[in-house]
Amino acid sequence: MANLFTRIKDVISADLHELVEEKERKNPLAALNQYLRQSEQETEKVRKLVERQYRLREEFNREYQAAKGMAEKRFKQAEIAQKAGEESMYQFAMKEFEEYQNRANRMKSLCDEAAQQLELLEQKYEEMKHRLKDMRLKRMELMGRENIARAEHQISKVMEDTADKSYSRFAELDRYIEDIEFKVNSAYYRSTFDSKIAQLEKEMKNQEKVTVQE
Repeated sequence: MANLFTRIKDVISADLHELVEEKERKNPLAALNQYLRQSEQETEKVRKLVERQYRLREEFNREYQAAKGMAEKRFKQAEIAQKAGEESMYQFAMKEFEEYQNRANRMKSLCDEAAQQLELLEQKYEEMKHRLKDMRLKRMELMGRENIARAEHQISKVMEDTADKSYSRFAELDRYIEDIEFKVNSAYYRSTFDSKIAQLEKEMKNQEKVTVQE
């Protein structure tokens, strides 16, 4: 049964991975934005870790200074007790001195280690910030290229549509004007036809009169 669940999980994971890859192929800018958001989140986590490491180093340093101060104090007290011949007080002061001195040594070691770790962490953090900045600039570059490509595509589409429609409109308008001109000429011809015939008839009668008189 466990193997069955494992196979089902593997199949689902493979399908999801394939879907993600297909989405990235179709829209690489969206994939870059997603990756950039994840990188920003990781960088923010590292920033908080750097701040925490600062606080730890300071805390170790405070503990070191406190333990060092107490060790020095107990050592001086032990010297005073020894000179005064107070053996029990001397033994107590020396025991306290050793405990504080060991604590100071341990805190000094931890403080130095925290400082080294902080330095490495800061270097990594700076590298992450530089990479994040490069990714943002790359996104701006890709957005600019995508914007130009979309604009050129839209312009080409508009120009093609406008050219086709303009040609169709001009052709339609030309036919319309030709039709009007034909109608006007036909109407003019019909309106003047009767007067032209009457004029011809008048001229012919005058010609006949002239011929008879001769």
